[in-house]
Amino acid sequence: MDRAVMDLEKKDAALKKQLRNLGSVIVAYSGGVDSAYLAWAAHRVLGDAMLAAIADSASLARSHYRDAVGFAEEHAIPLLVLETRELEREAYAANNGDRCFHCKDELFTALEAERARRGFGAVAYGLNMDEGKDFRPGQRAAAEHCVAAPLADAGLNKAEIRALAQAAGLRVWDKPASACLSSRIEYGRRVTTEALRQVENAEEALRALGLRRFRVRHHGSVARIEIAEEELAGSLDPEFFRRMAGAVRGAGFPYVAVDCDGYRSGSMNELLPAEMLAGTASVRVS
Repeated sequence: MDRAVMDLEKKDAALKKQLRNLGSVIVAYSGGVDSAYLAWAAHRVLGDAMLAAIADSASLARSHYRDAVGFAEEHAIPLLVLETRELEREAYAANNGDRCFHCKDELFTALEAERARRGFGAVAYGLNMDEGKDFRPGQRAAAEHCVAAPLADAGLNKAEIRALAQAAGLRVWDKPASACLSSRIEYGRRVTTEALRQVENAEEALRALGLRRFRVRHHGSVARIEIAEEELAGSLDPEFFRRMAGAVRGAGFPYVAVDCDGYRSGSMNELLPAEMLAGTASVRVS
């Protein structure tokens, strides 16, 4: 057997052991490939001793919410929909570099209350090994709330999780990464329901034009579009540019720009102070 396949099987076995050791768990679920695979695996291992919980708020695009609920229904995964109110937290709405901490603190506080009320043994989330190297203030919130990270603890990275999901026949295996809508708004610009809807509507309009891996970044009157490298060449057409501009202007942005560097995850972090980036990059739940 191929060594890479053997290594992946070993990590998947380690994940299942981690889940069995938890006994019962609430999985923080967003519908992305990491949390979807974690919820699916937990349900396979623990059955009714697991519960997936999705946070429904203005920062979650409606299409992503519907897809996440649909995936849970397809696999009979028990699902709890929690209404979270992170926008009511001034520290979150102010949108400084630690915004993600306040979002995850809101989420994990709610999940801990549900865990205690329902008698589950733990709360877990879909952190993978790649994310442990990135600027993720939410990891600090997870550590403070003692949230388990079974995927990372099993040594699984993003590509390996996608491979496991594909082998399991899960349709989300190649789903593009999609952080919350608030991550599209430049730091220092207040997060409002109106701004979130602008981003959501602009991205839905571009998706309707056929784009798959991209982001619309909110810079006030300017929308900065990042397009993945594999799609960028096909997008460099004057007529398609005009269609993109019309679609994004229809969402309420007077000006539309295309980023020459293309799509990259976390591009809003590029202007954060180095000391802030260094302060959270090493935080991980063990």
